[in-house]
Amino acid sequence: MDEELAQKAVASALTGDWETAVKLNKTLLKQDSNNTETLNRLAKAYFESSEIKKAKATLQKILKIDQFNQIACKNLNKWKTLNASKNKPAKKCSVTNFIEEPGKTRIVSLLHPGDTKIIGKLNAGDEVTLMPHAHRVSIISDEGKYIGRLPDDLAARLRRLIKLGNTYQVLIKSLEPKNVKIFIRETQRSAKCLKTPSFPAEKVEYISFTPPELVHKKD
Repeated sequence: MDEELAQKAVASALTGDWETAVKLNKTLLKQDSNNTETLNRLAKAYFESSEIKKAKATLQKILKIDQFNQIACKNLNKWKTLNASKNKPAKKCSVTNFIEEPGKTRIVSLLHPGDTKIIGKLNAGDEVTLMPHAHRVSIISDEGKYIGRLPDDLAARLRRLIKLGNTYQVLIKSLEPKNVKIFIRETQRSAKCLKTPSFPAEKVEYISFTPPELVHKKD
């Protein structure tokens, strides 16, 4: 398979250029008509282009090739209630989910983004999961795939708050090939943290500055 063309197909999905994504994945299928990874990308591109009937048909083809394909099973289950005659996908996430609240929410750019093929299967509004480790906090998909990690200072703070009983919801805010942003919302503050905001106001650093006209040059 043409790996360069496959990467272009992934990049088209990441930037929301679904028309190009359809064309590129269809071209790739001419090389290997039974490639389930390409077919899953094509189904996704059809869905985002409001071609619900074609999206479902593509998923059915995948399941004939691999009846246990997790991505195809998951998406077919999610899309089965959509009315193909209306040909419009339901909105996955309300904009109200992204309303910012001081101390309770934060938009974060992830460090060390994961595999672009995994990221390319995500959408803005998808719910993902915080996964605390000993010295970091990773973000994983609902399939357990690594997406990226939090900055160290924020990770250290959230690890401590989670241990004390706080809970959080995490949504994908925006997607670019090398920049994944998430929206974190505190959903429950434990009794031990009642006076501790999850996300304190960011400090503004002031740098002293002497105007050039006040600087005396030595003769």
